[in-house]
Amino acid sequence: MTVKNNTHHSAQSLVNKGAEIIELPVTPLAREHLTQQHDYLSSKDDRSGFMDTNGNDKRQIHINNAHASLAVEAAVAIVINGIHYAVLMASPSQLDYLAIGFLYSEGLIQHSHELLDWEVTHTNDNAHFEKFIEHPNNEVNRSIALEHLLDYDVYVVELVLNQRCHQRIQAQKRQLAGRTGCGMCGITGLTQALPDLSSYLKNKPQRKQQVIVKMPCLDSLLDIRTRVNNAQHTHQLTGAVHAAATLYDQHLHLFEDVGRHNALDKLIGWKLRHKIEVDCVVMTSRLSIELIQKSIRTGIPWLVGMSAPTSTAIRVAERYGLGLAGFLRDDRVTYYSGF
Repeated sequence: MTVKNNTHHSAQSLVNKGAEIIELPVTPLAREHLTQQHDYLSSKDDRSGFMDTNGNDKRQIHINNAHASLAVEAAVAIVINGIHYAVLMASPSQLDYLAIGFLYSEGLIQHSHELLDWEVTHTNDNAHFEKFIEHPNNEVNRSIALEHLLDYDVYVVELVLNQRCHQRIQAQKRQLAGRTGCGMCGITGLTQALPDLSSYLKNKPQRKQQVIVKMPCLDSLLDIRTRVNNAQHTHQLTGAVHAAATLYDQHLHLFEDVGRHNALDKLIGWKLRHKIEVDCVVMTSRLSIELIQKSIRTGIPWLVGMSAPTSTAIRVAERYGLGLAGFLRDDRVTYYSGF
């Protein structure tokens, strides 16, 4: 299955039909929006000299009208073998990698070749919406029900999995309404939210020892951080997206998304698609439990964040032999497990 890379400025909608790749219209990852910024001309911290007798601030407010680049946040509906499985709020780029990584993280596929076919559709009118959603019988109510969806960027990713995977879907069927900041929203049942990952540890009995040997040094991590800062173009434009990145063959591979868990899923999907192993993944976010679970499942030895991990994340990482580090900033890093 051949996939063409997307630029950071736009998302390429693709349709895979056998060996043929069809390019669909381009959608931006950032859009310009008119803003109005209010600030005081003086930057003096002590406001006491600027107050009148009534306690009002006498400083002049400066108003500046300007355009700002804002990150596009799209609703991505995952449809598997005709089953509406999940809705993710994500950046509309590299949706094939996102879908593969999400399926793997959900435990629905074990190898990328189990995905037989896929198609991405940008639903931007009522005709598209009517194809993919259930609607009431009344024609007037149908129009009203669909109208509000035009306010959103909506993509439908239709996936065809083999029969064995289809049986897994039926056994684990659910509807998940994803939220940007939470990779677990919508999950019902503690066993789904807090899965037993011991089978992944049993498959790699020497994993903990290997993690200790491969602990990334500070210099290498700071080098990755610098490369990430230079390559995270959408974040430079918008200030509103996370990234997951790794070095492979001395080249940085970076995946951006408004959701940190989506960014990691995209990296996982890329890793599975190209059948490669990585030593370390750097996240620009805090390290919460769903990132730990995804890393353990996909066999990532080290996960490093630019912010802190949670205490639960550390406990799970230690249990399953995942190397964990955080606060990769200001010429320092803190190791929490694997040392």
